[in-house]
Amino acid sequence: MTIADKPVTVLTYGTFDLFHIGHLRLIQRLRALGDRLVVGISTDEFNARKGKQSIIPYADRAAIVAAIRGVDEVFPEHDWSQKADDIQRFGADIFAMGDDWAGKFDDLAQYCSVVYLERTAGISSTKIKGQLIPRSDKPVA
Repeated sequence: MTIADKPVTVLTYGTFDLFHIGHLRLIQRLRALGDRLVVGISTDEFNARKGKQSIIPYADRAAIVAAIRGVDEVFPEHDWSQKADDIQRFGADIFAMGDDWAGKFDDLAQYCSVVYLERTAGISSTKIKGQLIPRSDKPVA
């Protein structure tokens, strides 16, 4: 795939905690959109500001994603506002996220195409955490 003889670069972001088949399928669909896939991984500090806590530390999550065939580059996501700068820095032609974010990043269409891809049904890190980590309001068996 090329745009005017230039390889197509796809940019995405995520936490990628408790890496699962849904993550892999999303990465495969993202890569199919272009020639180069660049992935921003939310840092532990950024997750804390979002009110989230990862089970796997940033460095390990970044290493896992970087090792996946089809991922060309991984970098830290420090805050919401860096996306426009990252699109320009990486020369992204497509900004893509899971469809649970549909409409949230439409303002980035001034820089590149914005695409929302369907998530894998029935699986998410949040769901896995809910099954593994007892909530304080639930009795522990």
